[in-house]
Amino acid sequence: MSSFRRSGTAFHEEDVALEHREPLDTRELFVWFAVHAVEGVEHAIPTSYSRTVMLPGGPAWFRVHDRGHGLRLHSRVTDPTDLPVLTARVRRLLALDADPVIVDRALSRVPELRPLVAARPGLRVVGSMDPEETLIRTLVGQQISLAAARTVLGARTREMGAPAPAFATGLTQMFPTARALAEHGEQFLRGPQARIRAVLGAARALISGELSLSPDDDAAQQRAALLALPGVGPWTADTVRMRVLKDPDVFLVDDGALRAGAARIGLPSEKRALTAWAQDAAPWRSCATTHLWGPLTPPSTFTESEQP
Repeated sequence: MSSFRRSGTAFHEEDVALEHREPLDTRELFVWFAVHAVEGVEHAIPTSYSRTVMLPGGPAWFRVHDRGHGLRLHSRVTDPTDLPVLTARVRRLLALDADPVIVDRALSRVPELRPLVAARPGLRVVGSMDPEETLIRTLVGQQISLAAARTVLGARTREMGAPAPAFATGLTQMFPTARALAEHGEQFLRGPQARIRAVLGAARALISGELSLSPDDDAAQQRAALLALPGVGPWTADTVRMRVLKDPDVFLVDDGALRAGAARIGLPSEKRALTAWAQDAAPWRSCATTHLWGPLTPPSTFTESEQP
């Protein structure tokens, strides 16, 4: 670990290897991040993913990169005690402790999934860097395209997010906190009133303590708490459960993109029939969900340049 100062801001820096089980398709992960990236907060290219994040000791920045010599984590934090916290969160985000061989072997026993698994061995289910952020982003992304969600989240981040620290190379913003959304959301949030109420309600519940989200939550209790919020339905609650809790057996049958992917390979698109089919993929239905979404098309920003 090294300590530095940039533009008057002190930070602590570390570069470590990220051990993981093979296979791991890092490019597929970086494409996922590029498709979902919030401008100013995140940036992904074929060899790396970088973002800002708020940790207990203050703002931080990291870059996960793979340039043919293994996966590495380059991190900068305000408080050096946050370095292990950040490393643990990155490992959960990338699902680096998963055993892809076991999952692939199980899903390959499902005839319709076998060619998908063969095409993308070791596919990871992306986790969560920050549970509260994951909930807000999921709510904003309800019933709109990924591109539209990126546009909306980018605009709201510029309006309500704090500036990134000077050491956050190439990035400009922190994602808005629940408090910022609760205090300023009525001024800046746009779109259907039901979605605005859902985002504001979730933000206020988070800052009041009525709702707390953690990777250690009981799955049933977390789901019930989320469904009790206005405007939060099963798709949102289950998406959060899949990503925040790393629940391996979530099947997002209410997801339009999943049902479209199912139809492409000849599966029934009707919810009841598709849910019944998915029983064969248990207990790895989260990975089956990710396979059915299919390979994502990278945005135009997904270039070979290391700098955003």
